[in-house]
Order: sequence, then C-alpha cells, then structure tokens
Amino acid sequence: MDRAAVAQAPLEADAKDRTATIVKAVVRACAFWELTNREAADLFDVPIATWSRMKAGQFQGRLDHDKITRASLIVGIFKALRLLFNGEMVGGWPKSPNAGPLFRGRTPVAAMIEGGIPAMLRTRRYLDGLRGGL
Repeated sequence: MDRAAVAQAPLEADAKDRTATIVKAVVRACAFWELTNREAADLFDVPIATWSRMKAGQFQGRLDHDKITRASLIVGIFKALRLLFNGEMVGGWPKSPNAGPLFRGRTPVAAMIEGGIPAMLRTRRYLDGLRGGL
C-alpha cells in the first residue's frame, strides 16, 4: 500500500463514523416523533428502501450536502422542541395540526415534507424565535 492510500484510510473511516452518527440521530428523532416510514423517508428525502436500511443500521452510502443539511435541521428542530416543551409536546408537536401562518392548519411534518429544506429552515427559525421570546 502506498503512503497516499495509508493516509486516506483514516479519513474514510472518520467519514463512515460521521455518516453513521448522523443517520442514527435522524432515525432517533423521527422515531421519537412517531413518524411513519414514509413520512421519515420523505422528510429526509430518501427512497423508502434507503430509509429502511438506515433504520436497520445497514446504510453504507454517503450523505450529500442536501442530506447533511436536512439532518442538521431535523436535529436542530428536535433540540428546540426539547428546550421549549415538556412531556408529550416534545414528541407530539411535529405531527399536531398547527393553526399558525407558517403551517396553515397542517402538521409541521407535512409542511416540511411539502416545502423541503426551505420549509424546514422556516420551522427551525420559528421554534428558535419562540425560544427567544419572539
């Protein structure tokens, strides 16, 4: 093995570890929110078969920038909910109909699935605003 290959091996192992950690965090948040497999796959924007591998801890792929952004937003929303609420609202809020102008009677999860990353960003900012007293 040449020096470049030896130097590259730890980087690849670190990338696999990071990917596994990111996927585990997203899977846990979606499970805590009691999302269906379809909802979770749509929110993370992956095929249902890929989501099933992620849930089973068998995902061996790479996460592109879109997926890393989505993961960051999902984890950020999860954290904001834990800081804002106690009890059932931490897990129940994402799937509860919301009359606010951002959601217009839909659940936050449905709004985020429909609107993609921009809607996920708006949801994260909304929760951060509530936490900050806005």
